[in-house]
Amino acid sequence: MKTKAVRLYGKNDLRLEEFELPAIKDDEILAHIISDSICMSSYKAAIQGKDHKRVPDDIDVNPIIIGHEFCGEIVEVGAKWQDKFKPGQKFAIQPAINYKGSLAAPGYSYKHVGGSATYVIIPHEFMEEGCLLPYEGEAFFYGSLAEPMSCIVGGYHASYHTQAGSYVHSMGIVEGGNAAILAGVGPMGLGAIDYAIHCDRKPKRLVVTDIDSARLERAASILTVEDAKANGVELIYLNTGEMDDPVKYMLDLTDGKGYDDVFVFAPVKPVVEMGDKILGKDGCLNFFAGPTNPAFSAEFNFYNVHYASTHIVGTSGGNTDDMIESIKMMEKGLIDPSAMVTHIGGIDAVVDTTLNLPKIPGGKKLIYVNIDMPLTAIADFDKSDDPVIKELANIVAKNNGLWCAEAEKYLLANK
Repeated sequence: MKTKAVRLYGKNDLRLEEFELPAIKDDEILAHIISDSICMSSYKAAIQGKDHKRVPDDIDVNPIIIGHEFCGEIVEVGAKWQDKFKPGQKFAIQPAINYKGSLAAPGYSYKHVGGSATYVIIPHEFMEEGCLLPYEGEAFFYGSLAEPMSCIVGGYHASYHTQAGSYVHSMGIVEGGNAAILAGVGPMGLGAIDYAIHCDRKPKRLVVTDIDSARLERAASILTVEDAKANGVELIYLNTGEMDDPVKYMLDLTDGKGYDDVFVFAPVKPVVEMGDKILGKDGCLNFFAGPTNPAFSAEFNFYNVHYASTHIVGTSGGNTDDMIESIKMMEKGLIDPSAMVTHIGGIDAVVDTTLNLPKIPGGKKLIYVNIDMPLTAIADFDKSDDPVIKELANIVAKNNGLWCAEAEKYLLANK
């Protein structure tokens, strides 16, 4: 079976190549990838090469396939797994395999499996660890977004609270409490708002901040105050860059009680410190954003740690249960992470997109690996001379400017 894939050979050395896959073994599965979302973690792997903890030392002679947010269909099942998986079945992947304590993961460590490929061989450890997940959603791109969405779900589950006189941590945000998402209208922040509104453990009030009016307006048009209210959540968007004293204003919204749960979505010192200042008694600050600076730090009020039981937690991914929850909520239409996606491209766009990811504005870059298409912002579809992309502009315009199942089907049928 021939596959076309983007492989990593060394620092900044990504190559789009076609090569032959070996026949699968009895404990392996052959799969056809349809969509893959490019993650900043792939950029980090590409620029670090074998210095990355998950990337093998011999990639110069045994290159790995990049990409770990992928969704596709099973083509052939080895004898060992034929009672659990069938050809034609859709699937998503939990890349955090943790097989026997190893850091090996698709997109970083494997010669024959990664998201930026047309066909892949899924090895036994994926199935043994329960990381090959059946997916029954309408569109493949939702399966690709299940992994980043699971990181958000994991963040909500990792927050915790205590009671005076008890050493038991109660996991999860405070139901019916005050929650805030700071710097919260980027792609992951939008997913966090969506989950807070539609999950089974909702805050009573959710305050979302940013300093970019255009991004706040876009967020409010997608995840509306009215929908939040219908789901029992008071949703408030704030531009803190336009306020003289945003901390006082946010505390006043809670009658001075402060916030039970604060999520920080940008590794920016003033944002972290704002989060600390608005915590209420037993408040939990979840530092969600991953800094690139290993020496990043910010001040935290330890008087409040001692007397008000404030505390901090950090999460850098979700587990398999979080991903299953994400998939089920998408399948039921409870959450729609399509707002994360701002660009669409084909497999020919992967190398340049990955190596220049920090320089490309917007949210998620979604790749359809079986087509050729330059990376194109959804907002710019109507500027294209390509008739297929022009029609995609009409489709997404009917869907509030968002990528959708109809757009995916049209693209796959016409490119």
